[in-house]
Formats: sequence, C-alpha cells, structure tokens
Amino acid sequence: MKNNIYINNQAEQDFNRAKLHGWLESLRGIVNPQAAQLLAFHDIKTLLKPDREKYLGMKAVPIKAIVGSEDRYRDFSRHFFPRREHLRNRWMSIDRAYLTDIILPPIKLLKIGDLYFVRDGNHRVSVALAQGVVTIDAEVIELTSDLHISAGADREEILTAVLAWERSNVVEQTNLGSILPVENIAFTTPGRWHELLNHIEGHKYYLSLERSYEVQFPEAARSWYDNLYSKITDIVRSENLLSRFPGRTEADLYIWIIKHWHSLKEKCGEEYPLDKAVSEYAESHGKKPKFQSMSWLKKLFSR
Repeated sequence: MKNNIYINNQAEQDFNRAKLHGWLESLRGIVNPQAAQLLAFHDIKTLLKPDREKYLGMKAVPIKAIVGSEDRYRDFSRHFFPRREHLRNRWMSIDRAYLTDIILPPIKLLKIGDLYFVRDGNHRVSVALAQGVVTIDAEVIELTSDLHISAGADREEILTAVLAWERSNVVEQTNLGSILPVENIAFTTPGRWHELLNHIEGHKYYLSLERSYEVQFPEAARSWYDNLYSKITDIVRSENLLSRFPGRTEADLYIWIIKHWHSLKEKCGEEYPLDKAVSEYAESHGKKPKFQSMSWLKKLFSR
C-alpha cells in the first residue's frame, strides 16, 4: 500500500513538473511561436505532398527525432511536455507503468524525410522524454516525397525548402530563368509557381488567337511579364501597397489581384480598368493605415 502511495505521489509530481515545463515553453512561444509548438502532421503533409507509403516495421527511434503529432499537436509543447490539465490521468497512468517497470506496447509513428510524427502514443512519448529516455520502440510507416527534409527542421524552414524546390522545378522544366528575371519573383505560399505557369499558358493561348499563329512559350512569357505581371507590380510599388500586406511579396499580390480583376470583369464587364482593380483589392483586403500605425507602435515598444 505504501509503495502504491509513493508511486502515485511520484507520478503526480512528475506530471506537475512536466506541465510546468510545458507552460514555460508556451510562455517562450509568445516571442517565437515556432519554437514552442509541435508540428502538425497534416500541415507538413500538405506542404510536402508525399505520394508513396512504405511500412518500415518496428524501429528504435530517437525520441528527439519526434517533432510532431497527427492529431494531438495542441495538447503538448514542442518537446512533448503536457499543456492541458485533462491529460493528467492518462499521463500519470503511463508514468506509473514506467516507474513500476511495466512494458508498454510500441507507439505508432509516421515518418517524412527525417521527421517523425506520433500517430498513436503521444502520452508515452511525453512520459519517456520527461524520464530522460533516449530511444523508444515504434511501429513506423514512411511517407515519401520528392523533397527530403532533414531532422530538426521547423515549419518555416520546411516552407522555405518547399518554395525553393517548387521554383527550381518550374524554372528547370520551362527554362524560365533565361526568359524572365525570376530572381525578382518570390512567393510565400506553396503552389503559386505552378499557378503562375498556368497564367503564362493561358496568356499564350489567347495571344495565339489574337495573332493568328502559334505563339511559342518564350514569347508568351515575355508578353505576360510585360503586359500583366509588371503592370500590376509597378502599381503595387508606386502605391506602396506591400505596406498594407505585411509579410507578403509583390508576386503574392499579383496572384490575388489578377483573380480579383477577373472577378470584377465578370461582374462589371471586360473593360474594367486594371489600376482600379488593384486599388479596390488593396482597399478591401489590405490593412488600413490606422492598423499599420498600431503595428508600428507595437514594434517600437516591444524592443
């Protein structure tokens, strides 16, 4: 009986200590949110678009390589410390098993690149980390994509790698780098390079109809750049519209504005002016000047 009381008290102390670490990690996350959050498997899968799956069987996996979860990424901090009180009972039962040398079943992991995500066994990972365990037995399924991600990468680093990879693919496939100044085109959202390529192909189609001959890709790309992309980005630059879309690029705004312009032309007629569409988009979707001032003040007083 005394031994059970001791084990229960120890498990409760372990949980309280781990939850405190989770709270402190969340507090540090106010300054750097990426450093405090587990990676969400769905987010990373959406970025990397794996197209192959392979069962790897049982593996001894380094716990530090486990960086995210399939569906419990909000319940635990970046280093799998518990963040919610409702985790207490389950967490303590796992800890009691550890303290009394009860062997638990292996966890289930999903692997992409060198990153591991918990499918089943989040509490077991949390307890193992709290107890200083280095490796954990896991049943592993590997998802493979054309882009390999190394261990330790956070979401921003993965996003940067995906954007660079997409750009490289499009440029290599089309030789676009020898036609346009692609070094000046940058996106913050995946999938935009292929969307841009579709815009050029669409421009090529209508240009061929207009000129009554098959316009080749290089000619179409230059025409698209001069008559659409540059016209929009010139207005964005001259009106300083990027200041109303913090963290975005001219290329991001081009994609949004061109969609908005097409929508306006469907409603108001084909002659709807491009410059008016740009201004209208900025007014309806961009930050208002007073909010910009507040952002500036926040930056000033947070130094």
